[in-house]
Amino acid sequence: MTDSATRTQPRGRLGDSISRPDGVPKAQGTFAFSGDLSADGFLWGATLRSPHPHARIVRIDLSAAWKISGVEAIITATDVPGTPTYGLISHDQPVFATDIVRFVGEPVAAVAADHPETCRRALAAIIVEYEVLAPLIDPERAVDGSHAPIHPDGNVIRRQRIVRGDQTIHGPVIVEGTYEIGMQDQAFLGLEAALALPDSGGDGVELFVATQWLHEDQKQIASCLGFAPEKVRLTLGGVGGAFGAREDISLQVHTCLLALRTGRPVRMAYSREESFLGHVHRHPCTIWMRHHADNDGRLLRVEARFVFDGGAYASTSSAVLINGVTHAQGPYKCENATVDGWAVRTNNLPCGAMRGFGVVQACFAHEGQMDKLAAAVGSDPVAIRLLNAMETGDRLITGQVIENVAPVARCIRETAALPLPSQPVGGHDGDPLRLPGGSGLTADVGHIRRGIGWGVGIKNLMYSETHDDYSTARVRLSDGVASIKFATAEVGQGFVTIAGQIARSVLGVDDIIIEAIDTTVGSAGSTSASRQTWMSGGAVDGACRLVREQLFRQVGGQHGIDPLRLTIDGRDVVDAEGSLRVSVVEASTGLELDETFEHHHRPTEALDELGQGSCHTAFAFVAHRAVVDVDVELGLVKVVQIATAQDVGRALNPLSVVGQIEGGIAQGLGLAVMEEIIQIDGHVRNASFTDYLLPTFLDMPDVAISLIEEPDPMAPLGAKGVGESPTISSTPAIVAAIRDALGRDLTRVPVRPSDICLP
Repeated sequence: MTDSATRTQPRGRLGDSISRPDGVPKAQGTFAFSGDLSADGFLWGATLRSPHPHARIVRIDLSAAWKISGVEAIITATDVPGTPTYGLISHDQPVFATDIVRFVGEPVAAVAADHPETCRRALAAIIVEYEVLAPLIDPERAVDGSHAPIHPDGNVIRRQRIVRGDQTIHGPVIVEGTYEIGMQDQAFLGLEAALALPDSGGDGVELFVATQWLHEDQKQIASCLGFAPEKVRLTLGGVGGAFGAREDISLQVHTCLLALRTGRPVRMAYSREESFLGHVHRHPCTIWMRHHADNDGRLLRVEARFVFDGGAYASTSSAVLINGVTHAQGPYKCENATVDGWAVRTNNLPCGAMRGFGVVQACFAHEGQMDKLAAAVGSDPVAIRLLNAMETGDRLITGQVIENVAPVARCIRETAALPLPSQPVGGHDGDPLRLPGGSGLTADVGHIRRGIGWGVGIKNLMYSETHDDYSTARVRLSDGVASIKFATAEVGQGFVTIAGQIARSVLGVDDIIIEAIDTTVGSAGSTSASRQTWMSGGAVDGACRLVREQLFRQVGGQHGIDPLRLTIDGRDVVDAEGSLRVSVVEASTGLELDETFEHHHRPTEALDELGQGSCHTAFAFVAHRAVVDVDVELGLVKVVQIATAQDVGRALNPLSVVGQIEGGIAQGLGLAVMEEIIQIDGHVRNASFTDYLLPTFLDMPDVAISLIEEPDPMAPLGAKGVGESPTISSTPAIVAAIRDALGRDLTRVPVRPSDICLP
C-alpha cells in the first residue's frame, strides 16, 4: 500500500531551500494518491445519498438490491454497532441518516460489491420512501428562531458576543457596510478515497486514507465501530490537497463497516460530484460592520454582526465563529468594540474548516471598511492602514495582549515598496492571455480599466479556547542515520522536508529516514490552523535535542569531557573548550539512541460571556496589494500582479514558504472572482469542475514576495505558520482593486461579471 519508510536526500539544513519529495511525482502524474490504493480480492464500496435537503425517512427496502449478483453487503443505520454519530467538536452527525435527512447528499446506506457498476445498480435498486419536509435555507431564520429546530441540538450552534471598552463612543467619522461571502469548496484534486483491511475474525481493522488528523479519525471511527482505539489502525494515504475538508471524516466509517461486514478489503472512492456533497466547505457568511473614527481616520470603535451558515451539522462551526468575531478589528488598534456573532444550522451543505477559517470572512469585511474609512477622511489605503497598524503589546478586542512579533506596519511598507507591474493596461504585447478573458477575440483594450487595491490580515495560529494542542515525535539515532516517526499528516505543506532539515541541523547527520505516517506513535494533531511547523516542528526539534543530549553524554563519558562543553559543528561533535572533534557517524556507531518528545503550546482561555479572554496562542500578519485589469463591458477580470510581504518569523525552507504563499493567493483569487457553490433551495447546481470555476495556472498573476523574517521568541524554531495568511487578505485586495477600477462599491464575493458590467 505505502512504503514503510522514506529516506530523504542527504542535504539541506534549516534555512536552505529544499524541494518537496512529492513535487515532481505529482507534476508527472506518478504520485500514488489514496484513490490508487488496492489490495488482493478487494470489493468496491459506494454510498446512497439523500436527494432531499430535509425529509423524513418513511421506509427503506433493500430486497431488490440484495438480488443483484455481486452484491456482498448492504448496510444502513441499524448496522452501526457503536456510537451512531460522529463529529469533530460535537458528535451530532449520523453515520447514516435514521429517521431524518438534513441535507442533499446525506448518507442513507452503503453497499459493497464486486464492481463499481454493480454498486451503481445496487444503489439504484434500493427503495427509500421519503416524506419531504420544509427545509431551513435562510440562516437568519435560524438566528431569529422563526423556523422549527431541524436538529435535536437546535438551530443555533453557538452565539458569541464581544463587548469591550466604552459602548457610547460615536466618532465624528462613521462608515458602515454589509458584506457577503459565498460558499467556497476546497476543490482538492485528489478525491476522497480509502482502503480498509479487516483483521482476521473481525476484531479490528486497518485503514489507509487521506486525512488531516489520523488520531482524531481513529477516535471517531473506533467509537462508531464499537472498538477500542488501538483496534483501528490508520496509515496516511497519498493526499492530493486538504485545506480543512479532510479534518472531518467522510467515507472512513462506511469503508470500515463494509470491510468488517464482508471480511474482505473494501475500497471506496468518491466521484467529483460526490466529493462536493461529501465533505465540508467554507462557511457562507453575512457581516455587518460600522467603524467609528476621529477626523484623521484613527479607529475609536468597531461594531459588527456575523452570521455563519454552518449547514446541517456542527463540524468546526463554533471555532470558525470564534475566529471570525475575535478578528473583527483586523490588524488594527481599537480599544472599543461591540460584536455579536452566530453560527447556525440550516439544511444547506455542511460547512467546516477551510484555509483561514472564519478569518477570511472577517478580513473581507474589515478591509472593505478600511477603504471606506480612507475615502471618508480623504486619506489613501496605505496611509489609513499605517495610521492604525497594530504593534506588539497592543490588545485584541478580547483583551488579549499581542505578545508575538507584530510587524504590521513593516508588512504594509514592504508591500508598497515592491515594484508595480511594468505591463501597460490590457497587456499590449500581442499576448491575448494577458487580456481579461484570455482571448483577443473578446476583450477590447479600450474597455479595460486598471485598479489597485489593498488587503492586510491577521491570523491566529493553532487552536484556541483551552484546546490542549500537542504534537508527538520520536527520533532514533544509530550509525549516523536518524529515523523520525510522527503522525503529522503530510498534505503537501512540506513538513516531511522540514522534519529532515531540523534533524540535520540539530544532530549533524546527513541521512534521514522518515518512517511511515500512522497511528503507532502519539498524535500530532491536525494539519490545519497553520500549526504543524510550530507544533510538529517543535516535537521533532525536542526529540532531536534529547537524542543529542544522549549522544553528548556518550561522547563525554568516552573522553572524560563534561557533556555541557560539547556542541554540533556541521557533521561533527566538538569540544567547545578543547580540541576534540569526532564525526556524528563515528560517535553514534553501535549506539541505539531513542527519544520521544511531546510538544505543547502555552494554555489558552475560553471566552467569557462578554467575549473577553486570552483565547488564542499566537498570531501572524500579512499585507497584499493587487493590480487588476477589468473589462467593464464584459465584466471580465485579469489579476495582473499580487505583491505581498508576509510575517513568517523564520523561513525554515524559503522555497516551501514561497510555494505556500503562491498557493494561498490562488485560493484567495478563486474566492474573489470565481469560486462559489450555488445552492437553490438546498440543491447544489454546480457540483463539477465544468460549472464550479477554479483558477488555473493561466489565471495566476505575477507574484512579488517579500519575506519578513523576525524570529518569534514564542515559537520553538522562531518560525510562524504560513499556510493560511496568503488566502486571508488576497481576496479583499483583489476586490478592492476591482472597486478602484470601477469606482463602484462591491460588497460580495465572488464578484460576478454581472456585478461589474450591469448597474
